[in-house]
Amino acid sequence: MRIFFLTLFITLFSACSIKSYKHTSSKVFIIKSPKIKFADLGYLRSSDKSIELELFVAGKSFEKITINYLICTKNGCMSKSRFNSEYLSRFYPDDILQNILLGRAIFDGKNLEKNSNGFIQKIVTKNVTILYKVTPKLIYFKDKKNKILIKIKGE
Repeated sequence: MRIFFLTLFITLFSACSIKSYKHTSSKVFIIKSPKIKFADLGYLRSSDKSIELELFVAGKSFEKITINYLICTKNGCMSKSRFNSEYLSRFYPDDILQNILLGRAIFDGKNLEKNSNGFIQKIVTKNVTILYKVTPKLIYFKDKKNKILIKIKGE
């Protein structure tokens, strides 16, 4: 029984532990949702298994979001579906934030239209009205129905 609780403890708290990232880039982030309002510089760090987004305001760290099998913020860790429900929309798939941050297709590639610079997705259901564009220098996600905007400008 002790081994079970020790294993459970290590598993739960290792989600927010220090990671070693392969890729780091600075970008300008604009994030607007009912619970988050942010527009400034941020650093995006990623490895094969996790992503870290560190947001700065006036040169000071404002928020750090780590994504692996959980999403951790300065307020603690939670499941991806709970994060979506609290910060974005409960109608989003669990992996939407990491896919947006990495410029990957969302909603399993639904309505994906590739072009010479990247791709665009337009997703309209009774719960979402999404325009999602990815180019080498810009990631643009807007959900009119849920009033969410994520814009990432790169190098």
